[in-house]
Amino acid sequence: MQNRATCDLYDQLSSALASQVWHKLCQRRLNARCNDFPRRELVTIILDMAEKSIYLDYHATTPVDDRVFARMAPMFTEKFANPASKNHTPGREVAALVEYSRGQVAQLIGAAPEEIVFTSGATESINLALKGAAQMGRLDGGHIITFETEHRATLDTCKVLQRAGCSVTILPVGTDGLIDIGQVEQSVDEQTFLISVLHANNEIGVIQPVEALGALCKQHDLLLHLDAAQSGATIPMDVRSMGVHLLSLSAHKMYGPMGIGALYIRRRDPRVRLQTQIHGGGHEKGRRSGTLPAPLVVGFGAACELAGQIMAADTSRIATLRDRLVGGLFAQLDDVAYNGHPEQRLAGNASLTFKGVNGAALIGALPALAVSRGSACTTEEPEPSHVLQAIGLSREDAEATLRFGLGRFTTAAEVETAITMVTAAVQTLRSELLQTSA
Repeated sequence: MQNRATCDLYDQLSSALASQVWHKLCQRRLNARCNDFPRRELVTIILDMAEKSIYLDYHATTPVDDRVFARMAPMFTEKFANPASKNHTPGREVAALVEYSRGQVAQLIGAAPEEIVFTSGATESINLALKGAAQMGRLDGGHIITFETEHRATLDTCKVLQRAGCSVTILPVGTDGLIDIGQVEQSVDEQTFLISVLHANNEIGVIQPVEALGALCKQHDLLLHLDAAQSGATIPMDVRSMGVHLLSLSAHKMYGPMGIGALYIRRRDPRVRLQTQIHGGGHEKGRRSGTLPAPLVVGFGAACELAGQIMAADTSRIATLRDRLVGGLFAQLDDVAYNGHPEQRLAGNASLTFKGVNGAALIGALPALAVSRGSACTTEEPEPSHVLQAIGLSREDAEATLRFGLGRFTTAAEVETAITMVTAAVQTLRSELLQTSA
């Protein structure tokens, strides 16, 4: 039985991969036949085939694009002055580059440059948006609406605001991960002042109907905050037409550097006022103090400009690769579930549940494949993903789920190898489980 399963696994390899595996098999055992090898050894050979890890965790972070890094490099050694030092030429030159970058970020989302405040990342932006809005006289009884599948940056900030006197409604989502606009409207009361939503989910990739939410907020005179950390480089956005008042971005999810992000704050129709959270120098027109890291700002701007230029072609190619990955795994494996809305999702996202397999064990069996079980911000938590449980997965299924994130530099060859690796690992773990329970 074991030898038959091993041969079946070998037969499932693509012809190119099969020839490579057979070559390695013969190197290990002269004149070897398929039946001579236990399944575990064949799986080990397949995993060892990759010379480096195949990175499929683009929702956790993205590599800095070479074209972005080229813009950043001179900022470390040549254009290194403090942009706040405007009393001399080097400082003014860097300040001009910062403002140019601010314009690049603004253009990507249809905003004005003066509506962009640089932060350390989306988490800080979310804190400034939610706390800043609440602290403008709304702490005592003010009402915020958000959703169960939000990022922890939003949910944890809402908990802090609850303790400070705000009322927070956390609405459920459907089994496909989408919010219910009718349910949102029913939750609005006289004290509601803000709705916060994650544009594209970082675990299941579901894209929410922001335009409909924007129209609802306009009807009820509410602020709409959009967490666009995952969608900045993948979904065209225009904050005006979407009805968004506050929007959070993070450069490292957009092929830019870690440590820099932005918050869009609408200036008119209506003008949004926020209470400052970080004091000490009055930078960013008093909205966020602290010396701006000019190299990171320039990299952020370059990443936004590049995203605007190649977004359509990028997402089309990535979606094709994602569909091949999902289709290949479904063709090879039984009892696999695709989490989230099948169409209304990020091009590079695939959240897959491999029933009967422990996710941690599966990742351990895939040392050459960089994937995750969920959000990078919650990997230290022992509990299963709150997102997966919110869409109705049992604890067992949530723990059997992997998140695949494909991106700009993912290749077709890597996808084919990933299909082979995951298929081999899942079949081996299931086989071992059957033998243990027999």
